[in-house]
Amino acid sequence: MADLVTTPSPDDLPSGEPERVLSPATVAVTAGRPERVPDAPLNAPITMASVYVGGGDLEYGRYTNPTWTAFEDALGALEGGRCLSFASGLAAEATIFDLVGQGQKVVIPQHAYHGSIMQLADLESRGRIRVQLVDITDTASVVAACEDASLVWLESPTNPALELADIPAITAAAHEAGAYVVVDNTFATPLLQQPLSLGVDIVVHSATKYISGHSDVVMGAIITKDDELYAVLKGRRDLIGAIPGPFEAWLALRGLRTLHVRVERAQANAKALVERLREHPAVGDVRYPGFGAIIGLELAAGALAADLLTHKTRLWVHATSLGGVESTFERRRRWKTESQTIPEGFVRMSVGIEDVEDLWADLLQALDTLT
Repeated sequence: MADLVTTPSPDDLPSGEPERVLSPATVAVTAGRPERVPDAPLNAPITMASVYVGGGDLEYGRYTNPTWTAFEDALGALEGGRCLSFASGLAAEATIFDLVGQGQKVVIPQHAYHGSIMQLADLESRGRIRVQLVDITDTASVVAACEDASLVWLESPTNPALELADIPAITAAAHEAGAYVVVDNTFATPLLQQPLSLGVDIVVHSATKYISGHSDVVMGAIITKDDELYAVLKGRRDLIGAIPGPFEAWLALRGLRTLHVRVERAQANAKALVERLREHPAVGDVRYPGFGAIIGLELAAGALAADLLTHKTRLWVHATSLGGVESTFERRRRWKTESQTIPEGFVRMSVGIEDVEDLWADLLQALDTLT
């Protein structure tokens, strides 16, 4: 693959000039591009192939695809490791959970993506693993839970409670116990947090969300610095076949090119909205970790008010996903699988890139009806 993470090669630099490390915003635009030769395409093409001529490195469409590779090169460069793409975020997670031996323990936050918790609950119900739910903000308790764990799963911020974990401290304790550490970095994105640099073993993304960013792709990704671990995970993907389609990979890479401008705009919008929401009498509590574009809003009047809010707006869309260019929100406890410790009136808000004054006006007219 072409190395476009740094500029230019030392041979091309004037004598004594150091190689410049590019910012993540630039890496998002430049990594995973075809080689720069005359008449080459600027973007990686969509390779629609299930079969390749034998004798080379590709061999068969379940093992690799040049379009996946371009996406994996770009996201891997952003996270600082080697990337594997998957058909969905949950397909990526299932591959990681396969690392856990029979009867071994997985530690996971009590507030985490309900798909992750449901997968683990299913494995536990069949006697495959043991699961311990923890309050991720209680670092001492999490460290204690790591003692006999095989895998420690972190979200920071958590979904949907937006709690933060002490990733370095928990990682150190987990490694001392011989456990792998995984961080679901979907909410933060590699622009705001790079967990591999904090010592974790694996980063996982629902690329459906911010990475692709346009609510038109279902994909997942795993990134690791460990070459042996990469080989194991790729071997599992080859066997299970949970691979993305070439068109989905191409769309995800196309979305990744604008990740930095989307995240910057959405985060700026979120910060502006948080201050205003805290002043409204219909709002009981606002949760925001200080970065990112997800807000947790608790309505003072409870579940009915939350449901009414999500159906009284024109711009904000009542929808369960997040991380797109459009602003979406939902009452999380409408899902029976959501944690019972999430308040009934809790609304998870995914702030998009629309004009912030339009977003606020739409929210304000809906909130005013609740008072």
